[in-house]
Amino acid sequence: MLHIKHFKKSVFLLVITALMFSCSEFEDINIDPKAANTEQVQIEYFINNSIIGAQQNPHIAERIFVLYWKAAGRMDRINTLPVGSSNDGWSSDYFNSYSSKWLTNINVAIQIADEKEALGTAKSYANNLKQFARIWRAYLMSEMADNFGPMPVDGFKGVNPDFNSVKDVYYFMLKELKEAVSEIDETVEFLDRVKKLDPAFAYDNLKWKKYGNSLRMRLAMRLSEVDANKAKTEFENAAKDGVYITSWDDTFKIQEKGGWDDLTGVMTRQWNNQYLSPTLNNLMIGLGGILSEDQLSPEISVNIKPENYLGKRYADHFTTLTNDPSAGYWFDGLQNVIDPRAYKAYIIPGDLDNPEFNRYPSWSTGNVTKTVRNLIDDEENVIEEIDAAFTWNVPSIGDWGEKGAINKVYSWPGAQARLANKFRDGSSQRIFFASWETYFLLAEAGIRGWTVPISAEAAYEAGIAQSFEYWDISSHLSAYLGSEGYNRAGTSVSWSHTSEPSSVIMDYIDGYTDVPGTINFTYPENPIYKGNKKNDLLSKVITQKFIAQTPWLPLETWSDHRRLGLPFFENPAVENSLPNMPALNSGNYMTNKVGFFPQRLKYPSNLENNVPAGYQQAVELLGKPDDVFTPLWWAQQ
Repeated sequence: MLHIKHFKKSVFLLVITALMFSCSEFEDINIDPKAANTEQVQIEYFINNSIIGAQQNPHIAERIFVLYWKAAGRMDRINTLPVGSSNDGWSSDYFNSYSSKWLTNINVAIQIADEKEALGTAKSYANNLKQFARIWRAYLMSEMADNFGPMPVDGFKGVNPDFNSVKDVYYFMLKELKEAVSEIDETVEFLDRVKKLDPAFAYDNLKWKKYGNSLRMRLAMRLSEVDANKAKTEFENAAKDGVYITSWDDTFKIQEKGGWDDLTGVMTRQWNNQYLSPTLNNLMIGLGGILSEDQLSPEISVNIKPENYLGKRYADHFTTLTNDPSAGYWFDGLQNVIDPRAYKAYIIPGDLDNPEFNRYPSWSTGNVTKTVRNLIDDEENVIEEIDAAFTWNVPSIGDWGEKGAINKVYSWPGAQARLANKFRDGSSQRIFFASWETYFLLAEAGIRGWTVPISAEAAYEAGIAQSFEYWDISSHLSAYLGSEGYNRAGTSVSWSHTSEPSSVIMDYIDGYTDVPGTINFTYPENPIYKGNKKNDLLSKVITQKFIAQTPWLPLETWSDHRRLGLPFFENPAVENSLPNMPALNSGNYMTNKVGFFPQRLKYPSNLENNVPAGYQQAVELLGKPDDVFTPLWWAQQ
């Protein structure tokens, strides 16, 4: 990867603007306008720097991808944004990297392309590089706008930039994507040395066009609830010719690696446990009609419990002050029916012979291999010894209060399903846009009555098929698509099955007395979804989209929930009040409200301190306080 050493003064101005947003210095940039000219600087180096940098080195990735996005997008069980907690240092590091490195590099690439064209020195492929840079810049801008909100559209060009509203940012990005895609010349050929500098597509013209259109569809759909006509027009135009990501080969993905640099895997930090989240667990239990015994070995299958069994109830040790429908129970076995992606993505506790069982952290492997833990009383006497081996439990986030203090099981790494090792060791490809997302976007567009090249049902089933192919479970696809069984959120798979779920009688065992009992299980209410349904077509699409995006696209699952209230996100437990989330309490924990879920990141303090006028402009455009719970323009209010 090239370090920027010399470039023309006009390009230097771009970097100066970036410095206005950062307290850090550019140690790797030494600018001497006399040392080089535009002809000597290559566009492709800056594009490469931008794409590679945005993979997020471990310092950034742990804080942003894991502790922010995976938490808010409910792909992990983490008490950060979901309980209103953010960190100014994390946000500052991310904002500075974005503004002073990733976006600056891609703007420099576009500027150099323009200058080479004006001088008549541009290579035959320079214009295509410029269009690819515009597409990637649109992605970067969407990432920043979806995290913070208002941002500069015309920034990083030598002057202190004005901030623009989220609406203006989105209109700009959509225009850029439309123009950039239309200006790509598919007949242009690239030198091999240039192809090597594109880690996603090796400068395949058609793949970049497909990515540009699919990204435009994503951003257009983001406006569906607030600016429906614009969303429809942009989406239909992007989709009309069928030139979008439709296969794994088209997917925008970057190969990760180990070590410590920008390409190091975003989930490789060993002290992050990468737990299965309650949200995802509730979506997968009972979904798809595929029996666990058809997915597991006979030796493990002996731990499967009956389908109508909730588990062992420990009222004094497991929180019930949450609307998580699985709260209050310890499931002392494996689910009878579960989405077949569950056991592929997350490994059963105690399954030590599974090659995908992750043993991080390496310095305390015993924490993940030991499965026996205790429930105690206030005097620390053992009430119950629990062996979590070959069980399937996902405790709620939030504050468990005194129940948590005497429960040595619920927060123990060896007692919970954790992410498969291949996503932890740097051997996977990080996905930015996959084929299944295109299909689920088309399915949603079809539900909305927009004109697209494929029916909503066909797109929905194609999206599931693409996800199943990724997980190598296509043998289950036919049975899965026909299933009418409900998950814990009340949603089924079959497109034609839209009956709403009714409450059901389920069995449980009192954990203290071993006395069996029954309970009238009711599916959780989700009033923030305007459709006010559990099993309508849109609920199906977003449920499948959420599962398919796991574990690579938590920012998208967070955005879908902010936009639609789908899928069902459970409230954090409130055995004690949550200091950063006072709106949620023991009197309203069974109700979902927009204000119970994080909506954005606060601007970093160095923006307010270094560019006070810009910060005030940004907050004014936000329209509400610079707060975690202030919704963005396109989100539910």
